[in-house]
Amino acid sequence: MDLKITELTPEQLPTVIELCGRSLDLPDDATEAAAIVETLWPRAVASRPVVPLGAYRDDRLIGVLLGSVSAPSSPAAHVDLVAVEPAHRRQGVARALVSRAEQRLAGLGAQEVLLAGNPPYYAWPGIDVRYTPAICAAEALGYARDSTAWNMTADLSSDESPALRTTVPAEQRLADQGVTVRRAEPADLPVLTAFASGIFDGTWAVEVAESIGRDRAGCHLAERDGNVLGFAAWGSSRPGWFGPMGTAPAAAGSGIGGVLLRRCLADQRAAGITRAQIGWVGPVRFYSGSAGAWIERVFFGYRRSLRDQ
Repeated sequence: MDLKITELTPEQLPTVIELCGRSLDLPDDATEAAAIVETLWPRAVASRPVVPLGAYRDDRLIGVLLGSVSAPSSPAAHVDLVAVEPAHRRQGVARALVSRAEQRLAGLGAQEVLLAGNPPYYAWPGIDVRYTPAICAAEALGYARDSTAWNMTADLSSDESPALRTTVPAEQRLADQGVTVRRAEPADLPVLTAFASGIFDGTWAVEVAESIGRDRAGCHLAERDGNVLGFAAWGSSRPGWFGPMGTAPAAAGSGIGGVLLRRCLADQRAAGITRAQIGWVGPVRFYSGSAGAWIERVFFGYRRSLRDQ
């Protein structure tokens, strides 16, 4: 049976989401894939083009790939999502999709392609290590593993969970030091995005903006004398995810981070979420100590240069 690779149109978005539901094996992955499709695809702009590809056999969509270009100053592009129906795996579908994506991304100026998350809009930091066929496919296609990332999980199902410990005593100690902790409002956005952009990852400002003034999302901040000392956000890409969070270097060790974290987790619990996923974690010890979180998902990131093709 002939395989046909075509560029998808926004009208096919429901069909793509349905395919992801049939094709992704791990719990919640179909939901998270739908979130990235619905988030990334409509946000395609000149500075961040999106390449949506479908694989067809007998006019049936059996595979999908979503790729995107990184920031304008970066030579990298990303494969954000690949899903192939189980009955059509190991038949060259993923290879054909990735090959066409590489051609399209190279035409957009990319010099390398990463099988890794492209923040601020991404489903996962890389390939979950439990997807053995995907890891085998990446290596067969000439991609080299160059990074490892992990997500942590915080239990919000019980009032006894460490993640839901009260923040009242800690907030009082901070108040005694002139630090105010409160929920961020839309009017705080200019100051918060400037703070996030000036100290932390350049994409965090976008994620903070996506978390304020929306249903099932939120952000909390700490400030003193009108100066932001830290922030924590949740729900910027999907309600069950926490992050990003950042504390000013001058406020490190003050306890601000733990207060902001648990205020957000309390919001998520109030929204009916029983397990919060902390994405692409750096400080494992902090999240373990502050919220009893544990590493649950591990991802491999892959990279391939397009210069020699």
